[in-house]
Amino acid sequence: MMPRILTSPPGAVPILAWARAVPAGAVKQLQHIASQPYVVEHIAVMPDVHMSEGVAVGTVFATERFIVPGALGGDLGCGVSAVRFGFPAASLDTAELTRILAAFARAIPVGDAVHRGRGVPLPPELEAERLSTHRLQREWERLAPRHLGTLGGGNHFLELDRDAGGELWLLLHTGSRGVGAAIAAHHLRVAQAHGEGTLPGLRTDTPEGAACLADTELACRFARANRDALLQRAVEVLTEALGQGPEPGSRVDVHHNHVSAEPHFGRTLLIHRKGAVGLASGQRGLIPGSMGTASYLVAGKGEPRAFGSCSHGAGRVMTRKEARARIRPAALEHALRRVVFDTGRTASLVEEAPAAYRDITEVLEDEEALVAPLLRLTPIAVLKG
Repeated sequence: MMPRILTSPPGAVPILAWARAVPAGAVKQLQHIASQPYVVEHIAVMPDVHMSEGVAVGTVFATERFIVPGALGGDLGCGVSAVRFGFPAASLDTAELTRILAAFARAIPVGDAVHRGRGVPLPPELEAERLSTHRLQREWERLAPRHLGTLGGGNHFLELDRDAGGELWLLLHTGSRGVGAAIAAHHLRVAQAHGEGTLPGLRTDTPEGAACLADTELACRFARANRDALLQRAVEVLTEALGQGPEPGSRVDVHHNHVSAEPHFGRTLLIHRKGAVGLASGQRGLIPGSMGTASYLVAGKGEPRAFGSCSHGAGRVMTRKEARARIRPAALEHALRRVVFDTGRTASLVEEAPAAYRDITEVLEDEEALVAPLLRLTPIAVLKG
């Protein structure tokens, strides 16, 4: 679809939406960010857009010399990884899938669980890293070893999928955990004290802005290292169960809460993406659906007006509170009748029910100018955080 032009306040940049419907609350948030003095060019809105704290999920915008900590969410660097196993998914029956999920749960801390004691060693490239304040550094030293290789809760997941050819895929979704949350909260406070605009942004040529940019980049690197560690452990579990490892070169990894310096419209801009993925033309990415609906491996089209972005998932149509009130556990069990999951958690998992999310097919239709679907990945077993 061609992008729709939403109404912008006087003096604000244009708002281009690749979405057939934008919730009223999200429109207000988009208009707010469009009116900020540091935003350049226009706002790009992804088809999974929905209202969130500060800035709507599915918002992409550019600045020249500003970073906006309140526009990225708390889970900096959150994203999705996947690898393919050359293994017939249909050969795994319900009993075997249940055993594999139980093995994942034993091997990987999920939900609020973290590593005990001092935690695990950090990868060499992160061991010597330093954050911008003594307080953040103490938080890093306390949290990073305990949170590396942990899944977290909410919409984070570890799942097994089947592609159209019947081959097995391993997918996971997580981010920077407590590390990113601490960094985001600190720089949000700094921006509120020293920033410009009603959604405060920090100039990157000031000490405060430079520190925010560097710390945010480290949070994203930690998020990627977290997915690396999780994937390695999950692959070990799955390799033991299947008797074979993943296919070399099949790894895909993208993150969707980040800021990136990129060339657009003849200059280098800082592209802020909250709940959106940046893909160059031809670059592979992942767009997950829900725990009961398909995910997609896609290739970016590099659409300039979208700053080379696409959706990060299906997008919520119900808040968690609404889902708890409106979706019965029996309805969730019916929706997941072909997916192996922990039925003992059905009551708490209604927040993540397929009915709480947009139809992923409609999302892909709306962003046909942004990405090309390559493979449909159908879930057969899901471990939620």
